[in-house]
Amino acid sequence: MPIPDPLLGADDPAVFRIVRSGGRSAVLLTADHAGRAIPRSLAKLQLSDAVLDTHVAWDLGVAALAERLSARLDAVLFLHNYSRLVIDVNRPPWAPDSIVTLSEHTPIPSNRDLSPEQRQQRRQALFEPYHRHIAAELDRRSRQGQPSVLVALHSFTPVHAGQVRPWQVGVLHGRDGRLARRVLRQLRCEPGLQVGDNEPYAVSDASDHTVVVHGEQRRIPHVELEVRQDLLTTAAGQQDWAERLAAVLETSLAEGFPPLQGAVAPLA
Repeated sequence: MPIPDPLLGADDPAVFRIVRSGGRSAVLLTADHAGRAIPRSLAKLQLSDAVLDTHVAWDLGVAALAERLSARLDAVLFLHNYSRLVIDVNRPPWAPDSIVTLSEHTPIPSNRDLSPEQRQQRRQALFEPYHRHIAAELDRRSRQGQPSVLVALHSFTPVHAGQVRPWQVGVLHGRDGRLARRVLRQLRCEPGLQVGDNEPYAVSDASDHTVVVHGEQRRIPHVELEVRQDLLTTAAGQQDWAERLAAVLETSLAEGFPPLQGAVAPLA
């Protein structure tokens, strides 16, 4: 089997960005689906600009939300620059939807019939560097005795596959719900806010990588937060949600967390 040509060229964007690398907060923020870049070598995956502007390709509004929350908390932030349609960095590489051929109702022609070498190339170029740097930051903090709290940020479309989603925000967790339960309780104190408990998605070993590997497996407090995209279309909305989430996280973290003892419960 011939070796594929390099996936990334000199004109392609960096794989990820780090914002506020010297942030003093214990919180480490991630935005796995912040970008919509496609390597030039993949010719936009044969997709139109109209498709690449939609939630199919990325989490609309999450990059701006994440940067505002990073500033508010003084927290380091990792943002991935490439579209999840190339490879989803919040999926285990072995998952069937790591590289999708159909996203909601949109076919992704260039992802059909990929060879094992092509799939591995995408993993090595776009998946592994991002997670390696997140792990390195958490390792550095651990060596220096600094606490870490992982907060993974996402946004979700108001309507998916014809189904209207009523929640403004979702609080997600898997086996370890220590932080998620506090965040959920704080958000539900706000009148008029409909908060999803593991909605519109639920964390699992098959559907999530970031909080499972960098949160659960390290046994550090963590939570995945989903904000509805129509609430993040303006700078005012982005700032409002950054302030809301910052206040909730600060309150939720104020009491601290004792070391996790024993095994955490299995996922349902």
